[in-house]
Amino acid sequence: MADADGATRAQILRLVVTDGPISAVELAGTLTLASAGIRRHLGELEADGFIVEHRGPAPQGTRGRGRPARYFVATAQAQRALGRADGSLAVEAIEFLARAAGPDAVGGFAGQRAERLEERYSAAIAAAGPELESRTRALAEAMNQDGYAASVRPGPKGMTLQLCQGHCPVHEVAEAFPEFCEAETRVIARLLGVHVQRLATLAGGEHVCTTCVPVAFELKSLTAGEDRAA
Repeated sequence: MADADGATRAQILRLVVTDGPISAVELAGTLTLASAGIRRHLGELEADGFIVEHRGPAPQGTRGRGRPARYFVATAQAQRALGRADGSLAVEAIEFLARAAGPDAVGGFAGQRAERLEERYSAAIAAAGPELESRTRALAEAMNQDGYAASVRPGPKGMTLQLCQGHCPVHEVAEAFPEFCEAETRVIARLLGVHVQRLATLAGGEHVCTTCVPVAFELKSLTAGEDRAA
């Protein structure tokens, strides 16, 4: 029973990382488990420091009558638990690189790593076709192969998409060297073919990395093309 409970808590934590802020009712629906059992597991994860209640506004489309639901997000402790054990060693290695070759070398290394990601993802993005939402979802799926726990959510008023990364495989490195976040953002822009904006990062203390993708730009471009054709 203890092993089964541990496996269930691990499933719940992964969903909180990927889809948070998320409520007990939403988790129960996804896992087809009773809400009471989900709440018990959430209480244990909260007591262990792996999740916390989301203090910001409720996610879009979740407001309703009655008592407000509690929504949960993962903590930095959860990110460390899900991360690689050699994160501290990687930070030490890059610190040594910075001392030995200067800060420009760190930026160069971050850019080189991001370019490898771009090469690995480019075929999947191209296969998704020209539509921006399809390309963004293809990018999220590709990033999940590298452990980013990525998802795509609608932005306010349908003008944007939000590419969310619930986990960062180089979290400790990115905390110490923001060059890695900056290089990754540039690659996302190149892969999608539009200017994107990072709204939040795990390295900056948020519960998720959020990149804003302006689909309204694509809609305007399509409209302009139709006008010219007419």
